[in-house]
Formats: sequence, structure tokens, C-alpha cells
Amino acid sequence: MSGPVDPDVSDAGPDPGEPGAGGARDFLRDEIRRDVESGLDGGRVQTRFPPEPNGYLHIGHAKAICLDFGLAEEFGGSCNLRFDDTNPDAEDTEYVEAIIEDLAWLGFTSARPPLFASDYFGQLAEWAESLIERGLAYVDEQDGETISAQRGGFGRPGIESPHRDRPVGESLELFGRMRRGELADGSCVLRARIDMQSDVMQLRDPVMYRIRHATHHRTGDEWVVYPTYDWAHGQSDAIEGVTHSLCTLEFDSHRPLYDWFLDQLPLPHGRPRQREFARLELTHTVTSKRRLATLVADGVVDGWDDPRLPTLRGLRRRGYPPAAIREFCDFIGVARTNSRHEIELLESFVRRELNATAQRRMVVLRPLLLTITNWPVDDEGSPLVVDVEVPNNPEDPGDGTRSVPCSGRLWIEAEDFMAEPPPRYHRLTPGREVRLRGAFYVTCTGFREEAGRVVEVECTYDPATRGGSAPDGRKVKSTIHWVSVEHAVPVQVALYERLFSAEVPGEATGDPLDDLNPDSRELLDHCRAEPEVAATEPGQVLQFERLGYFAHDPRIPGLFHRTVGLRDEWANIQKRRG
Repeated sequence: MSGPVDPDVSDAGPDPGEPGAGGARDFLRDEIRRDVESGLDGGRVQTRFPPEPNGYLHIGHAKAICLDFGLAEEFGGSCNLRFDDTNPDAEDTEYVEAIIEDLAWLGFTSARPPLFASDYFGQLAEWAESLIERGLAYVDEQDGETISAQRGGFGRPGIESPHRDRPVGESLELFGRMRRGELADGSCVLRARIDMQSDVMQLRDPVMYRIRHATHHRTGDEWVVYPTYDWAHGQSDAIEGVTHSLCTLEFDSHRPLYDWFLDQLPLPHGRPRQREFARLELTHTVTSKRRLATLVADGVVDGWDDPRLPTLRGLRRRGYPPAAIREFCDFIGVARTNSRHEIELLESFVRRELNATAQRRMVVLRPLLLTITNWPVDDEGSPLVVDVEVPNNPEDPGDGTRSVPCSGRLWIEAEDFMAEPPPRYHRLTPGREVRLRGAFYVTCTGFREEAGRVVEVECTYDPATRGGSAPDGRKVKSTIHWVSVEHAVPVQVALYERLFSAEVPGEATGDPLDDLNPDSRELLDHCRAEPEVAATEPGQVLQFERLGYFAHDPRIPGLFHRTVGLRDEWANIQKRRG
């Protein structure tokens, strides 16, 4: 874990760079712009964000959210929040509520109340029956393994089901029995009748409905047949009047099926168009729901809001500002091919935002006692208390100052003293003078050890240097932070490293969990803070002077999570690249 940053290191770091495609021109914007200018759909733009309510949103979803809502706003349109709730076995109201909350936290609200694919189950079933009546769908009584095997593969022909040419009336009767719950799970499915020899695998008679005797989080036990994603998604877009259905690249191969279904139906509005973009991937990060669920279930992390996770709940608890996430998503832009961005780039946006907005406080993580031997006392022999004024945020003079009590006994960082320092060490050592942040110059005169460990540092101070500068113009090479022993507030601090040690988790072995970092969190129980820290609101982020940015846990008073450090690692990456 890194220690204090020397005072000459910039808090904010350099700008991440010039924006990429985001906010400027990219293929999605160009296409939407052409559609609007040509008068397609009357120049109307409507998008949708369609999460499945079977888990929590993560940083990858943030990019899709920013695109879906941002593009709609940019072109004077609207964006729906629609839950594609077609799998009762995995979905829950808990996830619905969490997604709505996370979306609002990120800064987006739907133009309409939340919509659900389950609202359209009746219409979808009617359309399915119309396909059966026209010979474009049939009930197949083969099991899922057989159907999958018969689909063949690239370069391998498909095998038609023995039920493919069954009479229309028979398929209608069986589908009716499926809907009434008269048939067992897995006993049959409804398939589209397209082309078992198509080069597009999704067109080889895809499944449209499966039987699920399960209680749905919204419809209860009303339905026992549930549409597949491919059957529900495009049709839900059409029902809602979506003009541009934006998906990540893995759905590129699904587009022919998306279009085929729409071609067969009497659409109530104009025709939605699916377009694909590259998903967001970060180094040292896993966003697979299955992998994340394993981390939670196995107790590797403390829950879905663990600050080490890339879930929006985890990032929020860690102190990531939503504005920084939005700016990052806009910066990386829109691409046609998948790529992986350095997590340090995201952190640079977080650091820049917090540098401008976070108030400063002094906190000592690993306390070492510093005694000022010439500190003044009152008539009764008690050490005097001197209040020093320090800025709340040097980047924002309008944020004012605060008064911090200083006394003759202070806590300093253990790393800020060395009895036998290495070269270029500028902090406290015998005979060395340093600045106490906002207070006085002090000179080390000695130290005391117990069992071979330094437990106390002795110093003298120069009263003429109050405020941190010397009237005779002499300079010091280091400034250290401190906390008055008599006024210190105890706090607990969690320090974090990467949850996954490899840049691309699982690249070497195929299993991302093989690259878990067992030392991804260090919990410090004996930290000491200046009195103002006790007034920090839950969720508020502070800059701990010289240490980084830390977020006050929203549920556990006195616990702070390190959001990001002060060193701009992204700038270092750019320098190495030349």
C-alpha cells in the first residue's frame, strides 16, 4: 500500500487528454443525424435502456446508459427504461429497485415511468399465434439438447425437426396447452420456422417460447410460457415506438433475426433499427455477472456494493462521483470494435473531479507520537492549544477555511520519520527541519524506541513560523500532516489495491478467478483524524492531505474507503508510451 505523497506532487494530475469520439462525431451519431435529416420516423429519435432485472448494474452498463440517454437528449428525443423481464427464475423486484436507484444516481431519469417486457406478454403471444397460423412457427417436442445439436454449426448443415411440418392446427392446439399450463417444463417449445440451412445461425429455427412453471416478479402465476430474449426484445422496441435500438457488439449476429421478426408483424409504429457498438472493458476488472456472483457467494467480497467491485453500487460506496463516470464514458467515445481501456484512465477522471470538489482534512493512518519539547504551557502547566487556519479546498477559495487545533503532542505518519534515512528522503530525521501543514516549522532533536521500534519523535518548534512560513525566508524540503493527540477523532480506513492482479484477468489460465489479489484490501483500525472529520456526511468524499481521496461509508459511521490516490498513474502510462 502506498504511503503519503510528497507535497510537491500535484493533487489533480494532468488532464486525461483530448476527447475521443464522445461528444463529437462517431458512427452512431452520424447515422442518427442522417436519419433525422432524411425525415425517417418523422425525424423522431427514441432510444431505450433495456436491463434484465437479474443482477446489479456495473461500469459496463454505464457506457450503454450514457449512450442511450445521452444520444436521445442530444437529438431532442427521449429514452425509455425498459426491463426485459422474461426469465422468472432469475429476476427479482430487488434488482428492479436497485437499477432504478443506480440510474438516478448516475444522473439519468426515463422520460416515462419504467416499462417492462412483461407488460407486452399478451401482445407477444397473439403475434406468436399469427406466425403459427401463417406457417412461420411450430411447436417442437424435442428436448433442448437435441434441438441444439440439430442446429449444426458454421460449415455444418442443420437438421430439420421432425415436427417442423406439423399441421398448423396441431401447433396452435399445443401452444394453447402450453399457455394454459397443461404441459410440463421442457416438454416442448415454440420455434420460428425460418431456414435450417442459413449461414446465420440465429435464423436456424430459433426458440421463441419455453415453458416455465415459475412465479414472475410482476405477473405472478398468470403466465407459464415465457418469450426468449430474441422474440421479446425487438417486438418490445416496436410496441414502444423505439427508433434506434442500441446494443453491444455481441448482438451483431442477432440483428438478422431481429429484422426477420419485425418483417413478419404489423408494427404499431415505425420500424426500430438495431445498431451495435463496442462494450466497455477495463483492465484489472471483471464485469461478468456470473463471475461477480461467484465472488459474492464465496465471500471473496462483502456483497454487491463492495468498493472493490465494478458495480455502480460498489463505485458509489467507494466515492466515485457520477459526473466523473459520465465524463469518462463520453471521453472514450463509441467504437465498432471491442477494446480494453486502462482503469487508470477512469481513475484520472475521478481524481480530477474530486480535486475540484472534495474538501481537505488531515488524517493519520499509522500514528506515531511527535512531542514538541518547547511547546508553551499556561500558568497551571498545561500545554496551550493554538488554532491554525487552513483552507478547505485550495482549488476553490470560496470554500473557506477551517480552524484546526494544534498542541504540543501530535500524531504524525510513521512513514514521516526515519532514524537512518535513505538518500533523497526529505521528511523528519534527527537534525532535519520540516513544515507542519498550516502550522509551524519543527526540527527533530531525538526519538525514543521500545523493543527496537520508534514510538516517539521529539522536536522543537519555531513560534515565528506560524502559518507555515519563515519570516527570515528559509525554506524546508518537506511538509507533513498531523493531528493533535488531545483532539484526535478515531476513524477506520480501508485501503484498496486491484481486486485482480492481472491486467486481463484469466488471460493466462482461462479463469479470471485465478488472478484474484489476496491483498486487495487493508483495514486500518487505529487511524486518527482532525475534529472536523467527525462531521463528515455519509457518502461524502474528502481528500486526506497527502494520502488520497476517501469516502465516508454510507452505513458505517467512522469508516472511510480510499477512492483513489493522489498520484496520477494515467499520466505515468502516457509518459511511458511517449
